[in-house]
This record gives sequence, structure tokens and C-alpha cells, in this order.
Amino acid sequence: MELIDTHCHLDVEEFDHDRPAILDHCRGLGVSRIIVPGLFADQLPRLEAVCRTDPLLLPAPGYHPIYLERFEPAQLAQLEQVIERLRPPAIGEIGLDYFIEGLDRGGQQRLFEAQLRIAKAVRLPVLLHVRKAHDQVLATLRRLHFAEGGIAHAFNGSEQQARQFIDLGFKLGFGGVMSFERARKIRQLAATLPAEAIVLETDAPDLPPASHAK
Repeated sequence: MELIDTHCHLDVEEFDHDRPAILDHCRGLGVSRIIVPGLFADQLPRLEAVCRTDPLLLPAPGYHPIYLERFEPAQLAQLEQVIERLRPPAIGEIGLDYFIEGLDRGGQQRLFEAQLRIAKAVRLPVLLHVRKAHDQVLATLRRLHFAEGGIAHAFNGSEQQARQFIDLGFKLGFGGVMSFERARKIRQLAATLPAEAIVLETDAPDLPPASHAK
């Protein structure tokens, strides 16, 4: 069986000491591709460099909402140049985070919309970061008539919201959270959705499964 990890931060420093061994292990398990999302502008060169070391790795450059303070408008042009050069499979990790208090919602919205417009122009799907903002993200996708689809990463919304994402052409990732017995709501939701709407994601080194929880 061919497996694709649609969301794994394998470029971060935590993996510097054993990244080749991890990749070899992944191959042995049948993993054929690992999508590595972007975080912020200064990280893009590292993202690109790490992904060049192994054909298993595919970059998905983008600016994460929780790093909004590091963002400057001129960096959108940098992102466009990186996308043109790399021709990635997706743009990510982009979206809205209303969970973190004090994170400028207006600034997040502007950054999110700017990246959606870039993705729309180059006809690429997006990897969505959504926390406590599912309705706002859905409304934005509709208002911008975004039709390229993508993945709602680490989904933790309602069944109604899940089906709205699916109707817009998105798939859902749940990650390791679903492996915990106490995650009954997420497990029940996943069981009600069509299998083709669910994707594999580890989000390593974040959101470890129950077998690796500390």
C-alpha cells in the first residue's frame, strides 16, 4: 500500500540528528511522499534545502498564521518567487488561528486572503491551519470563490463544518489526535465521513499519537 503523509514538519531542527534514518524507515513502511509545509519567510530556504536532500520530501511553502509577527508584506513576492521556482504540490500552511489570544485577527485575515489569491492564480491546493475559526475560513473560501481545494489540517470542527469543507473540494486530516481514546468526538466524526475525504497526516513533531504521547 502506498502512503502519503500530507503534513509533516520534517525540516525542523528536531529531526536534524536522525532525518535520513526516519526517511529510510518511512520507505520501509510504504510511504511514497511526505509533504512538508512552510511556516514563515526565513524558514523557506531551509524548507527548500531539506526537501532537496530526498525525493520523498515535497515542499509546500506558505506563511503560518501563528507567525504573523514575523510577516512583512514584501514577503508575499518572495513566496510567489519560491512557488514559481519549486512548482510545489500545494501552498501551506495557511489559515486562521483564533485559539491563541492576542493574535491579530485582522492581520491573519489579510495574510490568509493574500495567500489564497496566490494559490488561486497558480491553481494550487492549500493546506489549511484552522483553530476556533472554521466558519470564518469557510466564509473566506466562499467569498473568494476558491475552487482549488486542499486539506483542512488537524480538523476539530463539527460534522456540519466538515461536510462544508468537503463540499468545497477539501479533504480532512485528523493526525494523531484521533488515536486517543478520549478523542471520542473526533473518532465518531471520522467514522461518519466517507473514507475518500480523509487523508493521512502526522504533523510531526507536533500532535503525536497516543503511542508516542509523553
